[in-house]
Amino acid sequence: MAKKHNHVLTAKQRKEHRFQNEKYLNGLQEKIEKFDMHTVKNLDRFEDFPITENTLKGLKENSFVSMTDIQRNSIISALRKNDILAAAKTGSGKTLAFLVPLMERLVHEKVTDMDGCCALIITPTRELAVQIFEVLTKIGRYNTFGCGLVIGGKDFKFESERINKINILIGTPGRILQHMDQSVNFELSNLKMLVLDEADRILDMGFRKTLDSILANLPPERQNLLFSATQTNSVKDLARVSLVNPVYINIKEDINTDHGNNNGNNDNDSTPVPQQLSQSYIVAPLYDKLNILWSFLKTHLSCKIIVFVSSSKQVHFIYETFRKLQPGISLMKLHGRQKQTSRIETTMKFSASNKSCLITTDVVARGIDIPAVDWIVQLDCPEDANTFIHRAGRAGRFGRSGNNLLILTPSEEDGFIKRLTSKKIDIKKLNIKNNKKKQIHQQLQSLCFKDPELKYLGQRAFMSYFKSIFIQKDKEVFKFDQYPAEEFAKSLGLPGAPKIKFLNKAANNSDDTDKLINRMKELKNTNRQLINLSKTDENGEVIENNDKKVRTKYDKMFERKNTTVLSEHYINMTNDREKDGQQEEQEEQEADDDFMTIKRKDHDLLKDEIPELHDLSSKRSLKKATSKKQSASSKGLGKKLIFDDEGNTHEVYEFIKEEDVKDNIKDLKKEFLENETQFMQKEDITDKALAKDKKLEKKRRRQELERRRLEEEEEESEGTIESEEEEISELPDIDEDFQSESEEDDEAPPLKKPKQWFQKDDDDMDKTAQKDVVEIEAPETLEDLEALTARLINN
Repeated sequence: MAKKHNHVLTAKQRKEHRFQNEKYLNGLQEKIEKFDMHTVKNLDRFEDFPITENTLKGLKENSFVSMTDIQRNSIISALRKNDILAAAKTGSGKTLAFLVPLMERLVHEKVTDMDGCCALIITPTRELAVQIFEVLTKIGRYNTFGCGLVIGGKDFKFESERINKINILIGTPGRILQHMDQSVNFELSNLKMLVLDEADRILDMGFRKTLDSILANLPPERQNLLFSATQTNSVKDLARVSLVNPVYINIKEDINTDHGNNNGNNDNDSTPVPQQLSQSYIVAPLYDKLNILWSFLKTHLSCKIIVFVSSSKQVHFIYETFRKLQPGISLMKLHGRQKQTSRIETTMKFSASNKSCLITTDVVARGIDIPAVDWIVQLDCPEDANTFIHRAGRAGRFGRSGNNLLILTPSEEDGFIKRLTSKKIDIKKLNIKNNKKKQIHQQLQSLCFKDPELKYLGQRAFMSYFKSIFIQKDKEVFKFDQYPAEEFAKSLGLPGAPKIKFLNKAANNSDDTDKLINRMKELKNTNRQLINLSKTDENGEVIENNDKKVRTKYDKMFERKNTTVLSEHYINMTNDREKDGQQEEQEEQEADDDFMTIKRKDHDLLKDEIPELHDLSSKRSLKKATSKKQSASSKGLGKKLIFDDEGNTHEVYEFIKEEDVKDNIKDLKKEFLENETQFMQKEDITDKALAKDKKLEKKRRRQELERRRLEEEEEESEGTIESEEEEISELPDIDEDFQSESEEDDEAPPLKKPKQWFQKDDDDMDKTAQKDVVEIEAPETLEDLEALTARLINN
């Protein structure tokens, strides 16, 4: 949170500033204590309340000027340091109802960075914690205390190094408890306020143990604020939070409020959804839900839709299958098993979009403010009426109109409608025309047949849905035995219903069914990292039960017989390898130098069709046998074959009728000739260029050989030296005797060797012989040269 710049002041000025600030705060405190609660109904603006200027400035800059009912009735009570238990309809502005008094309390307490954490806000989901943090940083930018956000999926070390300087801490129960256990500098002894947003969700069994551990480390003298759209009156739950004479505030459609302490006579659970939200439901078989959802999306392509399902596996399966089928609207997914960066990115992207569909679990069912949502589709029945209210509350917020559609199975209709009626929720029944409904069972079956991974997702979605039904408390609504498993599996594209293992455990231990249900609920809300840590020893190694190998998800996938269409073949192959393992190892050792080892045993290679496999001794034959391009070149063009009903192959022309060919045979012939003519013309050009290149290369090689031969003859002929005068006077005419035969054909005689300046032909030799020229050998030593000189002088 931004802080003011500290200007250099004198001691006298600082003293005067503190005196004026204390005087200002004391005046506000007197107004709070003397405030008449009966005049609250007549106040509509934040500036009508005794709130500091910095807080009012932050509210005004973010367009928070007028107050809602829950804000009007809770701010003054919170400023008087009373414990509050408040319930108000969704989208009524509960976030500001506790943030404003929280900031004012810290301002009056003169909190600084050295005081540590003085206010703690706990939320059930990460998305809600991020939203509260963003609102607090906007409206509290002119105050001088800091706020921090601690949620799972973020850097724990980074949070731990800075948590001691945070005055307002916002986080989820799991991460706050982790900091209490592991962060040395995290101190809560100076805590002034505890806020539980969506308190009924935090107080249920999903966070019971975690919240008990957090409350045990908090100072007992603190102010507690509990806010939610649906509130609990359980004495045990309220005693756990240590509420002292709480002020009950229940905002209904008729703005029925209680400003003082009471005995809890208000029906806190009867808070309806906003009036501008249209409520409707339809009854459909379980196996028809995906058809209805697909038809709904195809007819609402220009709307912003949120689809709620009961488990993250269903979210993943519906998202992947619908993404492949392409309904025509942008699809997004959000569930608790995603990484934190992906969750935040998806939330921001969906909030900024105008026409899209978000498939999600109840992770965004509470408190999340997503603007301009047109439709809420509750594909799976919520666990209770309160969850229904929270889901529906994502639309119709702050006076905007919205629609909510609930899809129930025939066994769920009577029981759940009775629960809604007890909450005074008016909902009307709709009927879907069969001609408006589109079937996608066959498309899903085709997708699962082609993609084994998608089929595996379908199996997990099937299991997670029935597990979510099995652990529900309200057995009058969720009648497990009346859900058609086989038909539901078929609607997901599966060939059969997977085996539900937890039913066998419940059947074998009928007395411990409730314990099994409670255990499954705890695992559903437990962090997976904590579960993995519990399965490791002191050295961090995984503890294996009964010396069994740790199985991966792929091992589990292949162990299921109905996982893939090739499961039977896979089992046969693995069995053969286990039986013949030693034999294969021996064969591999003997064939280390071989290129390949054939392990398949269910067929024989047709060597007549693959002649290259007969002899793999040469590199050329080896390359030709292993290369697709080389092997295809020897076989010519590929053939297109067609399979008949019995699985036999046929040429394409076998299925073409003679009448269809006669009409087009002339055109086909003409087209064939034209194509062949063009092809031959191109080949002629290529052949001519190739022939020309070969002829030039042959000529170049002939000249090179001739040049080498002449050089060799020159080396052999160097042997005689004549006098310089005679050689110069009797040099032969080189131009007349030299001829070039480079342009003659291949059968021409070899070129005549050109004469050098020291060589003489036969005629010249006769002339020199007549002149008594003495031929001598070339002198090799100095003595030979002196003898030669003497002879020449004597002659």
